[in-house]
Amino acid sequence: MDDPLAERRFVDVWSRPELSDRDRRLVLVGLLVAQGLDDELEIQLDAALRTGDLTPGELRAVVALVVHYAGASRGARLDRQAQDLIERTARG
Repeated sequence: MDDPLAERRFVDVWSRPELSDRDRRLVLVGLLVAQGLDDELEIQLDAALRTGDLTPGELRAVVALVVHYAGASRGARLDRQAQDLIERTARG
């Protein structure tokens, strides 16, 4: 980040003790799905898998929930994204 103020806000939001990183990431994933921000979503899903915030099975459960609430079209895109990330992460 080139903006020190933005970086400080980021650190502040992600360091508050009330929510775990996993909780924050789940909320963020929901917001990104709702807004259709696929590039940012891919970054967050990748980070969730790599840090262990979400297992592949948990990510699939998130996808199932999103399909139900965000609609089949949005859910299908998320499903493809998640499956690609799960496969890439498994390959290392």
